[in-house]
Amino acid sequence: QVRLVESGGGSVQAGGSLTLSCAASGLTDYDYAMGWFRLAPGKEREGVATINSSGGTKYTESVKGRFTVSRDNAKNTLYLHMNSLKPEDSAIYYCALRSYYWCDDALTNYLRMGYWGKGTLVTISS
Repeated sequence: QVRLVESGGGSVQAGGSLTLSCAASGLTDYDYAMGWFRLAPGKEREGVATINSSGGTKYTESVKGRFTVSRDNAKNTLYLHMNSLKPEDSAIYYCALRSYYWCDDALTNYLRMGYWGKGTLVTISS
């Protein structure tokens, strides 16, 4: 049973930084893709960044140049380094995994992901 647990959320002022982590367990190999998604009040769930098993990454336009997604396969951990945070980045951030080497399409269709964490809250004040 795959389990994903996010951590690292919190409250920071605009312009600040946060790093989210997602610990995965129950995995049998490294041939999987992962991603970060977020849900803000009154909005639909949005893909933020994805990373394939080979390390290839993709970002939604609004976070390009500010966020960096990475993974440590030895630790089964996914990261999201967030810099220059803006109030509009405030949301619950979810980690997700797909049992396939690639998930670029999930950035615009979160239903492509098969496993989800419970989320971590990020609040950015102006």
